[in-house]
Amino acid sequence: MGVYKVRVATGNFLLAGTFSSISITLVGTHEESDKKPLDNCGKDFNPGAVEEFQLCCRRWLGDIVLVRLHKEPYSFYPTDNWYCSFVEVISPHGQTYRFPCYQWIEGYRTLELREGKVLWVSEMPVWARANVACCLSMPRWKEYAPGLPRCLAVENVIELDCNTMYSFTKTTNFLLRGGNAQVELRLKGFLSCTNSWAKLDDINKVFCFNKTPITEYVRAHWREDTFFGYQFVNGVHPMMIRRCKELPCNFPVTPAMVASSLGESSSLQDELEKGNIFLADYKILEGIPANTINGYQQYIAAPLCLLHLQPSGELVPIAIQLSQCPGPDSPIFLPSDSEWDWILAKTWVRYAEFLVHEAVSHLLLTHLIDEAFTLATLRQLPMCHPLFKLLLPHTRYTLHVNVLARTLLLRRGGHIERGMGSGIEGTKVLMAKGMSCLTYASLCLPDDIQERGVDCIPNYYYRDDGLKIWSAIESFVSGIVRHYYHSDAHVLADCELQAWADEIFHEGFLGNEASGLPSSLQSIPELIKYLTMWIYCCSARHAALNNGQYELGAWMPNFPASMRNPPPQAKGTSSLESYLDTIPEVNSTSIAIFVLWIICCEPGDSVRTWALGGCGAGTRAGTQQGALSPGRGLAPGWRCGARSGAGGSAGDTLPWQAGLAPYHQPPHRRGG
Repeated sequence: MGVYKVRVATGNFLLAGTFSSISITLVGTHEESDKKPLDNCGKDFNPGAVEEFQLCCRRWLGDIVLVRLHKEPYSFYPTDNWYCSFVEVISPHGQTYRFPCYQWIEGYRTLELREGKVLWVSEMPVWARANVACCLSMPRWKEYAPGLPRCLAVENVIELDCNTMYSFTKTTNFLLRGGNAQVELRLKGFLSCTNSWAKLDDINKVFCFNKTPITEYVRAHWREDTFFGYQFVNGVHPMMIRRCKELPCNFPVTPAMVASSLGESSSLQDELEKGNIFLADYKILEGIPANTINGYQQYIAAPLCLLHLQPSGELVPIAIQLSQCPGPDSPIFLPSDSEWDWILAKTWVRYAEFLVHEAVSHLLLTHLIDEAFTLATLRQLPMCHPLFKLLLPHTRYTLHVNVLARTLLLRRGGHIERGMGSGIEGTKVLMAKGMSCLTYASLCLPDDIQERGVDCIPNYYYRDDGLKIWSAIESFVSGIVRHYYHSDAHVLADCELQAWADEIFHEGFLGNEASGLPSSLQSIPELIKYLTMWIYCCSARHAALNNGQYELGAWMPNFPASMRNPPPQAKGTSSLESYLDTIPEVNSTSIAIFVLWIICCEPGDSVRTWALGGCGAGTRAGTQQGALSPGRGLAPGWRCGARSGAGGSAGDTLPWQAGLAPYHQPPHRRGG
């Protein structure tokens, strides 16, 4: 007979306690205990309490490798939720075992916790391994649309558990921001007006109370070629252009066409050889079905845009073709054309930027891919796994925001159908095309920069800042990985890690071997790169794609979400009147700007959980100072303090100690 001491900690915040009956089962290397109630005199499990209980066992259990917490009804009290921080067990011989929890336990259920220190499954007793796989609340996969990553099998956010939902603070911010914007637009009558804009300046009235220095800068400079070119490297989609070594055969730009743009001392061939010509090719938009808005057909083009890097370091457009098929009906527009011909051609390119940015780069390659990683992490990695502790902060709010996107944006009658030129079906087709041509290199910033040939463009702040953040994340990840995995053999032997990678490959990347993405991880360097890629994509990359959308898109002509007339088939046909009849009308403009305003919302409960060289590795809730940061000309700058860093809180030492909470921010609760 022996007496085990059990200490149970309840979260120290409002409504974290419970009135339910709590019991525990201890699972050791020799055998497991009977189910024992945890009950002292008086009310137990109050917020902030750390309570001790004594359990008498007839036999020694061996080393404790697992505990089961049983939450059951008590008397007449209603169902509630309980936030358990950790369980600590002290054996009769004085040995301490710590089991981190740090999550809400909803309703009545049994939760299994493995010990906090790393114990690989292969090192556990064979009879105990089956217990590890038991998880009553394991999330399930479902297919959202053919050709897209599989997603969480829920239909509405109310089906999510407390641990994946928005906090009360973020929910309040989200509702207030959206509600106030809706009221403003309705009072102004913009949401019900289907007319064209009478004049360009009227667009500024959409959110006249939400102007910033950046929105005003965009409104003043959107027609300028230098600002148009600048956005390819430091706008909200700075990953589209690539160095052009040879003109595509379907883009027959002649030296005479661009001679005036290049100057007398150079030629098109000279600039190609010098590496000063860049191409933005939107071939992915070819064949995408267009939407119908307000009863009128919308249009989509697949333009090509040629840009020149001037001696001053500025990138400017020198030729634009609005289709992939050259010919008499697809002229090549030049800066020397009439003012509105050239402005309209650039607006079509900005529209193509909007579609590819929102559907592929933003929604698909950050949100949906991040959801696949999140689900695999929750399904395949136990809480005590070192990579679970490393990655969990980067899953915060991922499931909630993606379910919201599917229920509010990507539904019949939703914002995309009412305001975006591709509509729901076109957006799904576009994302599927993006998925089919996805490569591992395109997700890894250093490889992507080299592959696109943009390593020498001056003043490319997304590249410069991004590489620093990539390096910081990689350094931190390397320290964690190399502490726990001492050789490539250890990586291969970790069956939980390999199951995680395999599930991501098949459920997230649809088993596409041509993408170059791994289905298993063979070595320490390969694991470090893979983890760095995910953390970077759901953090810094998402911040670059998301956080400047409103400021660069509030002036709609700079970032239109639809076009109401087909691309011009001849020069000399455009005017201000035809331009106003082509860009989105009043209500669809208001809907698009409203969505940009909402999705750029600060969460209100950001927490900086790790410092990397004095600056947190940016995450989805992190912020950019803006695409036009003062002090660096028009440069974007990363702001410290983000949704999470790559680990614990500032001051923690590496490696994480056994039992350290994988996520220190007190989560939220739903209901009682």
